[in-house]
Amino acid sequence: MQPKLNRLLRALAREGLDVTYDGRVYTVRLQGDANAPPAEVLLPPDLPVEGKAFQQLAALAALKHPGGGAVKRVRATPDFHPGDSGVAIGSVVHTQGMVVPGAVGTDINCGMRLHVADIPVEAFLARRDAFVERMKGHYFFGTRDVALGSRAVEALLRDGLPGWLLETLEAPLGVVARADLEQLDRESARVYLGGVLVGDPAWAPTGLRRGGVVRDPGLATIGGGNHFVEVQRVEAVVDRARAWEWGVREGQLAFMVHSGSRDMGKHVGFTWQQRARAAWPAGAPFPESGILPLVEPVLVREYLRAEATAANYAFLNRLLLAELLRLTLRELFGDVEAPLVYDVPHNITLPWEGGWLARKGACPAEAEQPVIIPGSMGAASYLMVGQGNAEALASASHGAGRARSRFSMARGGADRREEALGLTGVDCITLRAERRIEEAPAAYKPIGPVVAAQVEAGIVREVARMAPLMTFKA
Repeated sequence: MQPKLNRLLRALAREGLDVTYDGRVYTVRLQGDANAPPAEVLLPPDLPVEGKAFQQLAALAALKHPGGGAVKRVRATPDFHPGDSGVAIGSVVHTQGMVVPGAVGTDINCGMRLHVADIPVEAFLARRDAFVERMKGHYFFGTRDVALGSRAVEALLRDGLPGWLLETLEAPLGVVARADLEQLDRESARVYLGGVLVGDPAWAPTGLRRGGVVRDPGLATIGGGNHFVEVQRVEAVVDRARAWEWGVREGQLAFMVHSGSRDMGKHVGFTWQQRARAAWPAGAPFPESGILPLVEPVLVREYLRAEATAANYAFLNRLLLAELLRLTLRELFGDVEAPLVYDVPHNITLPWEGGWLARKGACPAEAEQPVIIPGSMGAASYLMVGQGNAEALASASHGAGRARSRFSMARGGADRREEALGLTGVDCITLRAERRIEEAPAAYKPIGPVVAAQVEAGIVREVARMAPLMTFKA
């Protein structure tokens, strides 16, 4: 390990980085910038190191604004890898006096939602084809009949899930009219922050702010990238007392939703990229990284309100994706409760120790809080409990992390054999064959070392493990 490590550190030094490694955590900063806080990466020695991701992380730690504010700490989770917008996926940044829209990006409140159902797996698989055909209609062919009254839309964007529910109880429309709204109301307590941030409907695209019945094409859609809906089997329970408290038992069916704010998040994210550039002090050079923080108090407040608006939309998007699946289970198997275990965001900015904590592709892992860490569609996913580890900025990984880019997976010379891609036995439902290849298990790091490193570091503890049965990819 030592000769290989020395070669790695020398290579990173040639790229302008000062890097040390203690066998558990890499510490990295840009050369010649001793005033910047070092960025830290929890990474097992057997996982790959990507120089581009280290560059992005060090640049985030070195971020400054002529008007003040400061980066206090930067940390990355073990699944970290380069991000397309200049911020590494898996980054967590604590700032004071500034917020960094790019540290969240455009996929605002991308997150995970997990349900369990008392349906025998064998019985479910016996009706697999009927289930898949119904879900393909909902997720791919637009049969989902998602309709909201304009008052419900406004309440959602301003007051999150509770606001939407309050308006919807009076006049449910479309598929929601078949849902158990009282159950959805009870389950709000199992959503991070109750599924509500203080938003402002003025930040929504005009299509969401029209009167009458709104049929937004983005709601109840999975999205691209690594987003998915997956049906699983609870294959092992480790912490039986906590699993029982959360309603999780070995052998149950489970379903997991990974999606975010769709075009709503893109609208807010791109708008604020432009506003941050326009607000940059005249004559001051732009950061080489292209990451532009905000420090003016009015702009900070406006951005956080806009981000919250998109986050509220994302909470409902995941709820509706899950509700379509739950209603389909009830059509096929009768009165199935399929309760929510938890819903947790990844990409979001929240108050933290007198400043702000922005996560991009990282999961809150506060003390006693459920944490959901998905594997690839050929590997196990994990239900964990957070430990509130301050060293890790109370954050855990949001998955295994990509080992190969989508481009490298899809290019002509790539090995397309099922066994080479890790797709043998994988039931992936998609309308685009290239999605199976781009998101194949071979594109991802092994989930085991990623989870084990975080358990060893006291960030999370394992509660249960789920094995994939089928995965829907848009």
